[in-house]
Amino acid sequence: MKLPKPVVDYRKLRPNNINTPEFAHLKYLLGWVGYLVLYFVTENLIPYERCTPIHIALDDMVPFDERWVIFYTFWYLFLVGSLLIFVLYDVKSFTKLQIFIIITQVVAMTVYIVFPNRQDLRPEVFPRDNFLTDVIAFIYSFDTNTGVCPSLHVAYSVGIGSVWSKKKDAPVWWKVLCWFFVVMISLSTAFVKQHSVADIFAGAALGIVTEIAVYGKDYWLPKLRGKRTARG
Repeated sequence: MKLPKPVVDYRKLRPNNINTPEFAHLKYLLGWVGYLVLYFVTENLIPYERCTPIHIALDDMVPFDERWVIFYTFWYLFLVGSLLIFVLYDVKSFTKLQIFIIITQVVAMTVYIVFPNRQDLRPEVFPRDNFLTDVIAFIYSFDTNTGVCPSLHVAYSVGIGSVWSKKKDAPVWWKVLCWFFVVMISLSTAFVKQHSVADIFAGAALGIVTEIAVYGKDYWLPKLRGKRTARG
């Protein structure tokens, strides 16, 4: 099967033309460099004892279930795959998603530094020993239980679903499927005990606020004005 031709010929990319209109959108990827620096700070330079535990009653009602790690790890493909598709075939959507990600990163990392937090929900011993629990153990080994509220897993997912839902050439079934992924990925963070349910609520709220910041003026405001005009 022949793949469609990318809208930008990245073979022409050179250090001296990164600021041209053709390639300037790639500079948004530098946001990931800043994120990694802040991730190092929050993960390694903030003492565990300074972190406030995040816990609500709903956390005690959510059982550990390693099967949810399938959706939890699918998030990485959802994120990278969407960025790759957009950077090849829809530069505007790529730019919107990267701006969405950068805003959520800055806000979340600021919270992690100003209000260090953690969750103490991870099981001391897994109730079962299988491949999926091995995957979760591996995730636990490099992703600590600090800097959890708001959940970036959730906020990023909201951003991905938001951008896909606004693509006019994307089929309806795919848009619905994307939001299904958003919901399941968000729930998975609680079932694999990577996040408190409170982190999910906070991540979703961050996603909604960022949605307004990214799309409020150019997308939602014209829609609201159109509805008022129609009623008038």
